[in-house]
Amino acid sequence: METPPPLPSPERLQELLHDACRTGREDMVPALLQAGAQLEGEDERGFTPLVLASYNGQASTTELLLRLGSLVDGKPEAVGSSALMGVAFKGYALIARSLLDAAADPNRSNRGGQTPLMMAALFGQRDIVDMLLAAGADPTMRDGTGATAADIARTQGNKELATVLSSQRSHQSE
Repeated sequence: METPPPLPSPERLQELLHDACRTGREDMVPALLQAGAQLEGEDERGFTPLVLASYNGQASTTELLLRLGSLVDGKPEAVGSSALMGVAFKGYALIARSLLDAAADPNRSNRGGQTPLMMAALFGQRDIVDMLLAAGADPTMRDGTGATAADIARTQGNKELATVLSSQRSHQSE
């Protein structure tokens, strides 16, 4: 019997998993995990497979990673942007819904104090804003500069969205 070729190094397996998730090759994910790639392994920028799949609009790969047990908000000590933050600014509503259904925290903040609601406000993603508010996003949270999501929308010239977010703020204080 012929000896099978050696597996790639652990680092290479992780790179292959990241590439598979980024490009939507969910058919490769189980084999790479079985070979030793880590579901929560980070790339050089600190992104996990779930973040890479969701940021790149790979809905079915995102769903697979969630079914396999990916941490929807990443590790508790993570300070980078979560998967939900990425899809909030990109406007991927289907993926945002999947992440929220998997219990993503709509109020999780990154090292700059930014939340998914702020990301959606920054890029005028009204459908995502509405979805996040319905999921309990707090419009009164402030980022590292002291700005709320309404302030961010206003700065971007989106007065309508700023008004919506401001009215949500006043409803929460009642």
